[in-house]
Amino acid sequence: MITVMDQTYRVVVAKPGLDGHDRGAKVIARALRDAGFEVVYTGLHQTPEQIVQAVIQEDADVLGVSLLSGAHNTLVPRILELLRNAGREDVLLLVGGIIPEDDIPGLEALGVARVFTPGSSLGEIGSWLETTLDARQSL
Repeated sequence: MITVMDQTYRVVVAKPGLDGHDRGAKVIARALRDAGFEVVYTGLHQTPEQIVQAVIQEDADVLGVSLLSGAHNTLVPRILELLRNAGREDVLLLVGGIIPEDDIPGLEALGVARVFTPGSSLGEIGSWLETTLDARQSL
């Protein structure tokens, strides 16, 4: 169970590419909302450009990207590039879904803050996110 937090952060949850499986993204979005985050879900089949535009329009603190298609090594670098080009490298990027263990260090080296794979609990995700954002605020 996720506890309700003191400060509100804005999270954009996105499903890039052609993958049509969004149950996990919706579960995460709902759990974060219930924990006190402001959550915007972009829907299915978003391009990296559409996702970054949503982050900008919503003035998001966090972008959570759900990937099950195996396209993470193509889509995530593009999203990070677009965030940098938009001056939004401050956005905390989380990746969730079917990500091979061998690919996680490479994604983190690119700038992904954390990768959550199947089996990660909703409480773990919410707690990690709140703790990380609170620590950034106190800098």
